[in-house]
Amino acid sequence: MYESIVNGITALADFLCGYPLFFLLIGGGLFLVARSRFISIRGLRASMGELRRKNTSGSGQISSFEALASVIAATVGMGSITGVAIALCVGGPGAIFWMWVSAVVGMCTKFHEGALTTMFKGRDSRGEACGGTMYIIENGMGRRWKPLGMLFATAGLFGTLCILNTNQLGEAIIDVFTTPEQVASSSFLTGFSSVFGLENMMGLRMLFGIIVAAIVAVVVLGGIRRIASVASKLVPFMIVLYFVMVLYIVIVNAGEVPGVIAGIFREAFTIDAGAGGVAGFAVVALTGARRAALVNEAGIGTATIMHGATRSDNPVREGLVAMLGPAIDSGLVCTLTAIAILLCGNYHVEGIQGLTIAIGAFDAAIPYGKYLLLVVIFCFAVSSMFSYSFYGTHCAKYLFGENRARWYTYFYIFTLIIFAMIPLQAAVGLCDLAYFIMAVPTMTAVLALSGKVRRATDAYFASRRPSRKD
Repeated sequence: MYESIVNGITALADFLCGYPLFFLLIGGGLFLVARSRFISIRGLRASMGELRRKNTSGSGQISSFEALASVIAATVGMGSITGVAIALCVGGPGAIFWMWVSAVVGMCTKFHEGALTTMFKGRDSRGEACGGTMYIIENGMGRRWKPLGMLFATAGLFGTLCILNTNQLGEAIIDVFTTPEQVASSSFLTGFSSVFGLENMMGLRMLFGIIVAAIVAVVVLGGIRRIASVASKLVPFMIVLYFVMVLYIVIVNAGEVPGVIAGIFREAFTIDAGAGGVAGFAVVALTGARRAALVNEAGIGTATIMHGATRSDNPVREGLVAMLGPAIDSGLVCTLTAIAILLCGNYHVEGIQGLTIAIGAFDAAIPYGKYLLLVVIFCFAVSSMFSYSFYGTHCAKYLFGENRARWYTYFYIFTLIIFAMIPLQAAVGLCDLAYFIMAVPTMTAVLALSGKVRRATDAYFASRRPSRKD
């Protein structure tokens, strides 16, 4: 009975999160690209300028930069490493070109999300300004659409649980720092595990889950301001460290870099490799989403929650800042991963592998590379847990009110221990379904209200043009 339920959930998730989700996110994103006249390209310079602007006039709790850092903290997770490795396994180097295409599409979708969540801010039960897909739907489309917003919030309670991050982070650290013999012979683990009636390996996983949960609790129980403060410091550090590591690999293998870049473009447009590239693009854009770390989360709606909490009062300005997210996660970080693997990794393997390929590439190219990469992975994974806790708690506030929502925060922290231990097939399937459900109301609202964003965008850029004097 249990097996049939698990298989049923997995099969449904496989179907809905395949082509239906692909056409919803990518097809809808391409429509937004056309309607906005390629805002993700023509607005890039303006977005860099808006990032430096300080928000002081609007109602909210954090700055636009803090919101962007918090969103990146969620999206630059293990999917930015494992998702790229999987894409290379499936599609080869040509997949990276399609990853760049998905970044441009995602930037446009994120622009609309950031603009709309600022345009249609709501108020929580304490009267503080906040945002999210549910408020976009309720305030932008009308109260008769509120059930669609409640559907998003309900799915958000489950879709933002960090199932894969917790489990795979623990597995990576345990694999690198321990052996089965060490775990089996540890007197400390034997004593700890016996208290809970567990085997030593399961006890080690539980201990790791407790440590991670404690770290996350210290941050998330401080609320959005503490989450944003930590993210705004941690995100630049982990991206710079990752960039330095890849820069070292590029310098050491400088002679091979032109061939790698040429191979990305060449194989993206050959018949065989091009087909693989499209498949790799789908893997990066969709399978990465299914593994709790969608490369850019464009169209899912999580970014609307964070950017809705900013002090910005100008929808277009917030949209321009929001669209930098996919440029950094799907563009910069994923490209860094791809270059490192293409230069030093072995992605020609049987089956589909992810983290193992990335660790092997960095370890082969850099002294103590696997340990340095684990530091980055730990930062990526834990930072995403901070932001996801806020997303889920904010959905709980919308559904149940401020006082009851705190219980969700405790539940979220507790699940980090559980997910470090349990088999993931059914749990991951449920979260995959939740992400699909979140995408449906988000893209419905974004597409329905895209005309308002276009008019606001035209007015914004018209106001920036220098006046002509006769």
